[in-house]
Amino acid sequence: MPCGVVVEPGVFQLSEQDLPLEAPEGWVLVDIRAVGICGTDYHIFEGKHPFLNYPRVIGHELSGRVARATGPFKDGELVVINPYLSCGTCRACRKGKPNCCENIEVLGVHRDGGMCSRIRVPETNLYRATGLSELQAAMVEFLAIGAHAVRRAGALKDERVLVTGAGPIGLGTALFARIQGADVHLLDLSAARLRQAGEKFDFEKQHLAGTELLTGPLSDGFDVIFDATGSAGAIEAGFPLLAHGSRYVLVSVVKDQIRFDDPEFHKRETQIIGSRNATAEDFETVMQAIRDGLIDTDALCSLTIPVQDIAGRFEVLSSDRETLIKAVVTF
Repeated sequence: MPCGVVVEPGVFQLSEQDLPLEAPEGWVLVDIRAVGICGTDYHIFEGKHPFLNYPRVIGHELSGRVARATGPFKDGELVVINPYLSCGTCRACRKGKPNCCENIEVLGVHRDGGMCSRIRVPETNLYRATGLSELQAAMVEFLAIGAHAVRRAGALKDERVLVTGAGPIGLGTALFARIQGADVHLLDLSAARLRQAGEKFDFEKQHLAGTELLTGPLSDGFDVIFDATGSAGAIEAGFPLLAHGSRYVLVSVVKDQIRFDDPEFHKRETQIIGSRNATAEDFETVMQAIRDGLIDTDALCSLTIPVQDIAGRFEVLSSDRETLIKAVVTF
């Protein structure tokens, strides 16, 4: 079967590997139908991911069909794959937080992922994609990241929210914040990216990085800021924008240390909240939102690419992502 592999930083290729024919007890063989390409995949290609060894089969935004019936699933049933494999025994898992398991292995990061024809997955990591298309099912995971961040932030109704970074994760976060009734603002370095967010998703309150935000009705800051930039500098620049009694949700992960002025942070009684991955609840939230027509997946999907063509296009996609929301590889 063909597998999309980052051999080393800067080198992506399709390689042939054996098709899995058996799965361990409690695991399921799934025939992959669609794979979303994530910022994480591009970071792996660029050598910027902090938790990875090469070579690596990438792909963790996955939809597929059950190859062989087992447990509650039927042959050919469309499923969304949760790519976060947790140990089930660490303190986080015992507290119902498998998304931040001490021993977590993420498909396509810590172990080989799903940009291949077939994959073995724990049965508990499969969710029925009832009412979704194969393409929609492949977009659930990245949207679940934003849904989880929004849930971590708590009640958002009528809160003034700033989402920093209008890429795919930031857009997903903004969409679910709006669903929760927040007054959503977007901040980004790219005017083109902001313009696209307005045209496709009706986000009218936009701010170009480098402009003064705390003026007029915004002078007292934002109740909640979500950072989805992957930039230490951007995260640090967000602290002065926080209102008193605010929350700062860090959705992105960076290799660097983050510094802030403690007196300014303390007097605001700001909460800093880390948001990692997502849980089954978040996956279900996303699928229901898609079924209810609250998320326009057609607007999110920038293009589809047959797997046989991805090797020749991956580097170009990686180098020109300003207005690329989601590219999906199809099998």
